[in-house]
Amino acid sequence: MSLSLEGITKKVGRETHIDNVSLTFESGSRNILLGRTLAGKTSLLRLLAGLDRPTSGRVIENGVNVTGKSVRKRNIAMVYQQFINYPSLTIYKNIASPLKIAGVPKTEIDQRVRSTAKMLRIDNLLKRYPSELSGGQQQRVAIARALVKETDLLLLDEPLVNLDYKLREELREELQEIFETREAIVVYTTTEPTEALMLGGNIVVMDEGHILQTGPTPDVYHRPATTRVAEVFSDPPINFLTGTVTQEVVKLGQDIEMPFVDHMKSLNQGRHLFGVRSNHLFLTRRSEADVEIPATVELSEINGSETFIHANHGEFQLVVQEKGVRSARIGMEIVLYVNPSRFFVYDEGGVLVASPSPEALRAPLS
Repeated sequence: MSLSLEGITKKVGRETHIDNVSLTFESGSRNILLGRTLAGKTSLLRLLAGLDRPTSGRVIENGVNVTGKSVRKRNIAMVYQQFINYPSLTIYKNIASPLKIAGVPKTEIDQRVRSTAKMLRIDNLLKRYPSELSGGQQQRVAIARALVKETDLLLLDEPLVNLDYKLREELREELQEIFETREAIVVYTTTEPTEALMLGGNIVVMDEGHILQTGPTPDVYHRPATTRVAEVFSDPPINFLTGTVTQEVVKLGQDIEMPFVDHMKSLNQGRHLFGVRSNHLFLTRRSEADVEIPATVELSEINGSETFIHANHGEFQLVVQEKGVRSARIGMEIVLYVNPSRFFVYDEGGVLVASPSPEALRAPLS
């Protein structure tokens, strides 16, 4: 199966939810729509499903225009954020419901329900009702009901957002394995860069109804084409420092100098934006090449096994993501360390002109 959006625009009143989007999805592909709330991800899913009709543009399926075709006449399944299950039906009947509507023989229904339930580890819950299950189990039921249809197109709209951290981790791993065994086009939306990286496949970075960048997920992560892509595809958002390139040196702000490293050697002289992700700023020196950034702590947040330290250096607001629990009082003077090889470089228009090597981004410089 192939599915394409050709110049799709969706307007609701005076608001444009999707603006001139063109995309192509191939059978067996895993596609992640990444964007913040109101980026247009759900609107795009509804257009793919046929739940909504575009204001302009076409939806092409296997070379056929299906723009106005009812969702009931298309071979798709969709999983939502909420645990949408039939409360008066057992888990078995919930999963079986789309097959029963489609007129599938009872013996085949039984085989498909039980194998799908086993795959999602809910085969011991088939006689129960949704009210007897935890939130994670209920979402597994909703996913099972979508998978049991064996559709050509599987749409998942932030399906794990309402689950706790441990359950999200478990289901992400299981879903990756499930997606790899299916020939369906999978389109999965998320607001979380970490989840997008874990799921892999191809990524579509969205913002305010526009497509900012597409490509294999690791490639886009390692080469965000604009500052906006880098902001969306970083959590916390990437740190930006304005700088000036001369013949001799790179100068960040008014007082931080650093030498040229390999990926910076071809930069034109003049002003640039230097971006570094929060997990590449450190409170201790890791390498002799590290640049020092004196800073003042504005806020320290402990989030599970990590600490996020918000600090400022003059005009620059910086966030450091450190492993473990760190103590940093408001107003405390600290020094941040960063290796120059970790900087993304953008021109004044916000377009990428130099990026670190993937190896430099992955390697612990010590």
